[in-house]
Amino acid sequence: MHALSPIDSDQQGLDPMQRLAPQPRSVAETGLADNFIGDLICKHLHDAGVLDMAQLVERLALTGSVLEEVLGYQRKDGRIEVLGQAGGPGLRYGLTERGRSAAKDALVRSGYIGPAPYPVERYRQLLAAQTVHSSRIDAQAMREAFAGVVLQDELLDQLGPAMNSGRAIMIYGPAGTGKTYISQRLIRLFQQAIWIPRAIAIGEAVVEIFDPQVHKPLPVEVKQRSLRIDQGIDRRLLQCQRPIIITGGELTLDMLDIRFDPYTRLYQAPLQLKASNGIFIIDDLGRQRVAPVDLFNRWIVPMEEKKDYLNLGGGRHCEIPFDLVLVFSTNLNPLELADEAFLRRIGYKLHFDHLQADEYQRIWQQECAKLGIPYDPELVAFAIEQLHRLEARPLLPCHPRDLLGMALDRQRYQGVDDAQALTPKTLTWAWRNYFVSLDASSK
Repeated sequence: MHALSPIDSDQQGLDPMQRLAPQPRSVAETGLADNFIGDLICKHLHDAGVLDMAQLVERLALTGSVLEEVLGYQRKDGRIEVLGQAGGPGLRYGLTERGRSAAKDALVRSGYIGPAPYPVERYRQLLAAQTVHSSRIDAQAMREAFAGVVLQDELLDQLGPAMNSGRAIMIYGPAGTGKTYISQRLIRLFQQAIWIPRAIAIGEAVVEIFDPQVHKPLPVEVKQRSLRIDQGIDRRLLQCQRPIIITGGELTLDMLDIRFDPYTRLYQAPLQLKASNGIFIIDDLGRQRVAPVDLFNRWIVPMEEKKDYLNLGGGRHCEIPFDLVLVFSTNLNPLELADEAFLRRIGYKLHFDHLQADEYQRIWQQECAKLGIPYDPELVAFAIEQLHRLEARPLLPCHPRDLLGMALDRQRYQGVDDAQALTPKTLTWAWRNYFVSLDASSK
């Protein structure tokens, strides 16, 4: 099944997801134990003091019918008391002394206070239904995604099949050749929305999945909010854009497994789990504090079996579908990072090289348009012939942006209007400040 688009019709959009993740109407339909939900309610009441039903629904992302079922047995158990109305239409709920004790015990076991988690069994089904590999990318889609980007057709036509392959991709070449920029833009190939749980339950452990720095929620349609209880999609899920995560030299192996904080007693999802149904880019490969061979070994099983085995500690492990586009990016020689046996497991190795003069000119013209300054063909010719070639410096996509920006910095310092044409003298000044030179004569 394809991922859902926020503009789909009812039959093409909401109905398939409603069948997969309908709004639970009872505790049994949530996939969670009633005592698990009861402990979560106690923690919320311990945190807030007093809450009415509307507030509980908002906090736990469960329907009133589910909460009423749990509140009923908790009242009988003496944990929760009804405090009556306070100017509003609904009843208010608070903890008894026994309830406060139960909340403290629950907080010792888990510090999680948030929406009810989504069962991991259903999460596996959700990942499979929204697989990033369901779309078939053609040449037209590639050219639309990279419209306005100066990129050789040959390289573009390598990237397309690589994205369709379902295998990992390695992008390599000299620094500054646009590897990271092009990798980031790959997410434009996937316009469908997906549904992401705020957290998942693996046994008694609650692992937070939703990360506001990674996941971009889409606006909730009025039509969706007004649906009857039996017509909605599980409120524990958020409709978001497909995620993209980029990590560089800061990456360590522990960031690729579930992490437990003993102080907050919270479980955090690893990076690749947050990137599920999206793209995960490991940038600056070989610059990490972990040895490349150890990092590569971490990916062998997920790449081959399309499954990831996460460690929760205490001998507990959990199997999760490995559904993402994994991209390695490096400016080092791949043969110095991994042996041929591992490189064979990576489907595509794409080489990014220096620019040709005409490509450099096109990027220069684009940067001038972005900066709102006139494009001078003679100035870019001066940069290529009198600066790059004389000093044998290769042409890189980042150079026009950086050199023009620094030249404008000097003009502003001198009180010259940005709209005034740059001169070779100003550009040369930018060049001397941009590159490192050990030649005293260049100062």
